Formats: sequence, structure tokens, C-alpha cells
Amino acid sequence: MRKLTSTNAVNEASLIRNCGVVYALNLIGGRWKPTILFSLLDGRKRYTQLLKNIPGISERMLAAQLRELEKDALVKRTVYAEVPQRVEYELTALGMTAAPLLQHMSDWGNTLREGTPVQSPSGNSNKPPH
Repeated sequence: MRKLTSTNAVNEASLIRNCGVVYALNLIGGRWKPTILFSLLDGRKRYTQLLKNIPGISERMLAAQLRELEKDALVKRTVYAEVPQRVEYELTALGMTAAPLLQHMSDWGNTLREGTPVQSPSGNSNKPPH
């Protein structure tokens, strides 16, 4: 547990409070959250489907990240009263508002990874660094 009064924690809280980009990245950033959200863009999925669709994520990490996304109202968890129990996850209306952002980030990342020249706002074409 991190000390809430440390300089780092105070600075982070100030940035989250005052900067929309930092606030958004705090909600959807990290190694797994963008992948989970992107995977849910095409509809609800069961836990095991998410686990299969996201290579390298552990069951523990998937569960933890889904809990955080649910706490932040980006993902909805539905439990069906069946035996065996069935649980599905889907984006909430708020979570769906991130769809254009996630798609643009994916497109931008793919462009950078492929080394395709990127058009800057000033009209200059720059090849991204590797």
C-alpha cells in the first residue's frame, strides 16, 4: 500500500484532478485494460472468452482488471442464476463512449509500429522513430 501523503501520491492526485488526459489514462491505461475494453467493443463476452482472446493475461489479473473497470462503471458484469454459473461482461454506455478513442489509439499504434510516415498537424510528414 502506498502512502497517500507522499509527494508522488499528492502529485498524481493533483494531475488526475486537473488534467483530463491523465484522468482518462488512469481509468483505461495500463497493460491490460485497453485490451479488455477493445475486446468488448464487439459485444458481451464470457470470462473464459476474454481469457482466450487476451494472450498472456493471467486469470487473477483479468479478474482484478475487470473489477476495476466495473468499479469505474466502464464494464457491466451480469451473473446468470444457472448451474454452472454463467458470468458475462459488456461495456456500459459510458464504456462505449471510449470506442472512438480506443479505435484511434489502435490505428495510431499500428501506424507507428509499421513505420508508416505520420502526417503532423503542420503538414510535415515524419517517419516515427523505431
